[in-house]
Amino acid sequence: MPKGQRHLPTLDYVSIVASLYKDRRAMLVGMAATISGVMMAALKTDAPVLYAVALAFVVSTAKRYYNMLAFEDHPPAPDDRAGARAWERRQMIQGTISASIYGCWCFVTLVFVRDPFAELVAISVTIAAMIGIVTRNFGVDRIVTSQSLAISIPLALGLALVGDGYHLALAALLVPLMVSFRFLAADVRGMLLSQVHERTVASRLASQLDTALETMQHGLCMLDENGVIALANDRAQQTFAGIAEGSWVGRSFADLLEEAIGKRALPETTADRLNRMIIQQTGGKIVMKLSGDFHCEVTVSSRGDRTVLLFENVTARIRAQERINFMARYDGLTGLPNRAYFTEQVQAELASRQRTSRREPVFLAIIDIDDFKHVNDTLGHLAGDRVLSETAVRIQTVMHRDSRLARLGGDEFVIYRARNTDSDGMQAEVEAILSILRRPFEVGGERADIDASIGFVSSSDHPIGLDDLITRADLALYRAKARGKGQYQAFVEEMDSEFRYRQRLKNDLAIAISEDQLKLVYQPLVDPATRRVVGCEALARWTHPELGPIAPDVFIGLAEETGQISAITRWVLQTATAECVFWPQPISVAVNVSARDLRGEDLTRYVSEALKASGLAPGRLEIEVTETALIEDREGAAAKLAALADKGIGIALDDFGTGYSSLSYLRGMAFSKLKIDRSFIADITTSDRSLKLMANVARLGQDLDLVLVAEGVETEDQLEAIARHTAIDQVQGFLFGTPLPAPETRELIARMNRRDARSRTAKRRRPALVSK
Repeated sequence: MPKGQRHLPTLDYVSIVASLYKDRRAMLVGMAATISGVMMAALKTDAPVLYAVALAFVVSTAKRYYNMLAFEDHPPAPDDRAGARAWERRQMIQGTISASIYGCWCFVTLVFVRDPFAELVAISVTIAAMIGIVTRNFGVDRIVTSQSLAISIPLALGLALVGDGYHLALAALLVPLMVSFRFLAADVRGMLLSQVHERTVASRLASQLDTALETMQHGLCMLDENGVIALANDRAQQTFAGIAEGSWVGRSFADLLEEAIGKRALPETTADRLNRMIIQQTGGKIVMKLSGDFHCEVTVSSRGDRTVLLFENVTARIRAQERINFMARYDGLTGLPNRAYFTEQVQAELASRQRTSRREPVFLAIIDIDDFKHVNDTLGHLAGDRVLSETAVRIQTVMHRDSRLARLGGDEFVIYRARNTDSDGMQAEVEAILSILRRPFEVGGERADIDASIGFVSSSDHPIGLDDLITRADLALYRAKARGKGQYQAFVEEMDSEFRYRQRLKNDLAIAISEDQLKLVYQPLVDPATRRVVGCEALARWTHPELGPIAPDVFIGLAEETGQISAITRWVLQTATAECVFWPQPISVAVNVSARDLRGEDLTRYVSEALKASGLAPGRLEIEVTETALIEDREGAAAKLAALADKGIGIALDDFGTGYSSLSYLRGMAFSKLKIDRSFIADITTSDRSLKLMANVARLGQDLDLVLVAEGVETEDQLEAIARHTAIDQVQGFLFGTPLPAPETRELIARMNRRDARSRTAKRRRPALVSK
């Protein structure tokens, strides 16, 4: 194989070989013309040799034709270089044979026939055949060379044998003719290879582009300068499936949008905006919502007069964003707007109200489920969630159609209404809500009974903010809860004054704690049999520099609300233990702790620090808790109290009998003392039932090895009844005086215990005097 052929890419080489076998009809027509020329010369000259030449052409033509048919049936593969080389050899052999017949025809005509017409026909047809050789075989240089030589050598020899100078000159001119044919073949071959290569590259690029377009995740569409679709992949057309049928190519994109609008599959405003972006070539992105729930983001890019549209299916992203927005705005349990979204809605409503100067009152109510933690503790949190969900449903069934309901959080709901807010209608709505919530809830086969408290406000103030409305409703709710469960209360202006008063106390209480303005007083616990002081309860007192004494229930409640109660507890522990050291042993001191103390992690540390700093024995310290403080976190409280009891510290249950499940607390907590609430003591001198109840409670405590304390003893008759009919170990109350500061407490302890000592001495001497 020639060097040039060896360096051709296989694909190009195979293409060139294939070109040798193309267009059988042209070959047949050319050979038919050749054979006709030979036959005319033979008939004119009646030369037998020309008949032989004609026969040779016929045989050669038939052989070449069947060879071309064979190639068509078994062409080489695009990468089969060896197969193409075999077909090239066959073509070269058959083509050279055919060319040799042309040369021989010219030779015998010039040398033997010697007829001018026959010579003209032979030479002219042969020269024409040489041109055909170039045009057919230009792709393979050696075929052109071999066939040109096969013609030129016999032709030149025949011209030379004629003998005159003109024929010799003509024979010599065949050399440059042959060279020119070879150059012509090389040029044509170069152009063909270039076109073949460019076509191959273009085909490869087109295939790659088509693959990229059809496999890309997004739809793509290209518009020409007139807005006509020049290119679009299948995914782009799927975007408008069912709207614009058939191929997009050649269609106006604006017409496609109009078709979508006409079928109501695309909003007109969206289509207009997209069309403007295309016409103005501004570029950018736009999200289209097509028929159904399909969302598509279209990115518009322009360069020159061309515009490219990229279609991305963002339905999943939009749905995810909608879910995120829903989760951010709505409560997952009840499906109601949450506090943030409710705030957004109502603030927008109030802003609109201010702009339009509407004066109609607005109504806002806060609904709080009473003691909802008890539902969670007794039935479980899952049941509690179902109760909350059902509560939302029930409220919606009875609330006014213009009301807006939301969940503030926890067990609180809020209702807002800006129209039809007459006082009678608001009160009727509140009463209907309380009524429907009092109906029993069936949760997992269990019954849950709940009550709710409602505080509401109606205001026509202009302007008024949501924070003000919620604050006022909260104040009304606080007042409703103070009156008991299942109550409602409308806001009145005096509540605002009370609120400001409480806010002032909160601020001043923080100052009082930091500046050590609180004082401790002590109320004695007395043995009813001996009237000896056996312990004292430490009680915090606050005298405001301007407002005077503040009731303990008030400032302790404020301290619990603001989280300052733990600081007070720590101070009481340190002060009380330090004072108890100066009392005679084994007199103890009792310190009250709150629910917040029991929820926190610092109580055990505060107790240890106080005992270490004072040097007081752990057995002389008692921690008092109420049943209410235990409700919020029973298990956590039990663990903390057990840890304190393990140190030898006494644990007292205060106000026994006023909570939900007093007996269950006795079973599960590490109590050493039981303080019976004063409500059991008040009428024991006048009511046998109350006295028997008191005696039985005392007997229960005695059976459980608990120290029994009766609170609220105020008269000698009460003390005598307790001593005679019950097994009470200690009493506490105003009978023995009001709570006293530390110095007076020391004097009281000394005085009462000396009196008891003298009484015992007198009892020991009395029998001796009688004997005398």
